[in-house]
This record gives sequence, C-alpha cells and structure tokens, in this order.
Amino acid sequence: MTTEVVDRRIATTHGLRLHVRAWSPPEPRGLSVVCLPGLARGLEDFTELADHLASPAGGDRYVVAISARGRGLSDRDPKPARYDVRVEAGDVLAVADALGLAHAALIGTSRGGLQAMALGALRPGFGRAVVLNDVGPVIELQGLLRIRGYLAATTAPTTWDEAETAVVDLFGARFPALGPDEFRRMARRTWRETAEGGLAPLTDPALTQSLDSLDLEKPLPTLWPLFDGLAGAPLMAIRGETSDILSRETLLAMQARRPDLVVLDVPGQGHAPQLGDPATLAAITAFLGSSEKSHERSLAG
Repeated sequence: MTTEVVDRRIATTHGLRLHVRAWSPPEPRGLSVVCLPGLARGLEDFTELADHLASPAGGDRYVVAISARGRGLSDRDPKPARYDVRVEAGDVLAVADALGLAHAALIGTSRGGLQAMALGALRPGFGRAVVLNDVGPVIELQGLLRIRGYLAATTAPTTWDEAETAVVDLFGARFPALGPDEFRRMARRTWRETAEGGLAPLTDPALTQSLDSLDLEKPLPTLWPLFDGLAGAPLMAIRGETSDILSRETLLAMQARRPDLVVLDVPGQGHAPQLGDPATLAAITAFLGSSEKSHERSLAG
C-alpha cells in the first residue's frame, strides 16, 4: 500500500473555498502536519516535503497543505482587504476543524509562518510544534519591497521557456544551490496556462494591495508578542543563506528569547528555502520526532 494523496475544496469564512491537499499513509503515526505557503505561493511548494513526511522515512505522518485564499486553485476574495494574516489564520482553523485536526505541527513558509504565529494567539495549543521557514517577528523592509516589485510586474511570460528564464532572472543570484530542474519546477508553481494559450500568475494580482502601503521611511512593526506566544511549543527556524526577509540579527534575537530554538541554515538558498533537499528533509523529520518525545515526557511528568 502507498500514500493516498487527495485534493479537496473546503469551505471557510466569507463563502470561500480553499484548495487543500492531504497525504494519508496506510497507517498514519505521530503528529499530523499542516503546511502553510508563502505570500504568493500555493500548496504545491510543499510537495517534496509532504511526500517525505508521509513516507516511512519521514514518520508515516498525515500531512495537509493549504493554498490560502487568492492563491493557487483556492477562491479569490472579492474584497482584497481580507488578504490579511489574521483572516488567513482563521481559514486554517476552519480547514483543521473540517478535517478533525485538534492539533498539528505547523510548517509555515514566510507568510505561512506569520499565520502559524497568529494561530498561537487564536487557538493556543493547536500548534503542537512549529517550523518557521525564513520568517520571524522582524521582517526586513528591503526584502518586502523586492517581493512587491516582482508581484507588481504587469508583463507575464507567454511560454514556459520564458517563465523559466524569468524565474532564473528573479531568483538565480539568491539560489546558487538550485539547478535547471528546480527553477523549472518553481516556474510551474508560479504561473498557469490560460485558455488562450498564454500564462497567468497562480495568485490574485490584488494581493499586491497588501504591500502597497510600504514606506521606506518607516520601520515595519515587529511581532515579538506573537513569537513569544509560541513559548509552549517546540520551535524550529529555517533561514536561507542569502535571505533578505529574515536577517541573522533577528535570528540571533529569536535564539536569545528561545534558547531551545532549533536552527537550520540552508546554504545556497535565499527567501525562501525550498524544503526539498535531503539535509532539510532530515532536519525537519528529526525535529518533529524530538517534539513528539518532548510532549510524551511532559505528559508522563
């Protein structure tokens, strides 16, 4: 028997349905995992990680990945103001309730990591363990401005060759560890084919409105209270070597507040690490296993 992979559309608030993919091993064991993608990314970004975690080598875990509203095949919100981390975190809880998940390990990339921190406030204890992929309570403004710039680009590639070239142009310098296959995969997870034969982004263009108010003259608000709210859960932070969203200074400050923080530096990758290389898969698997043992010891004590 092999892992069953099922796609569903699950209703959340405001009448929207989200695209959800679940990996179900023949005999699930251990802590279930919920994967939350970045700002303009879809659930497909977690394919390699989910395949691994649902396998015997990864712990035979039940894994769920969610494309947030306006991303991938999830419904787009007619009111762009609701592309908000708090609203999106509420959507995660609606999906969890629909699937009967009382708690889970949360793996959040960038915006998904912010959702994971918000969940600690919305439903304490839901996140039994948390992995923050290239994000923390202090977000670097220059990195957000870079993301805003490429999201606001009005000219979409017209062919897959152009799309792959665009991805290399955008990310190649920050991801020297990736090769043509990885960039090709990234392109396929960024655009979709249209009925007219061209390509269109897999995300709602209105998402950029949430970044329109960025001001070079003002520092971004920090999220230390949300970070501190994760105190009851084992915590892992992943940082890409060339990240311009999570600085080394912020990572050191996170370690100072959480001496038990598990840190993984990913060489040759930027914002955000792709979570598919053997070292990262092994580190996340080990962290989840350690988190389960820690919980068992706390119950026994």
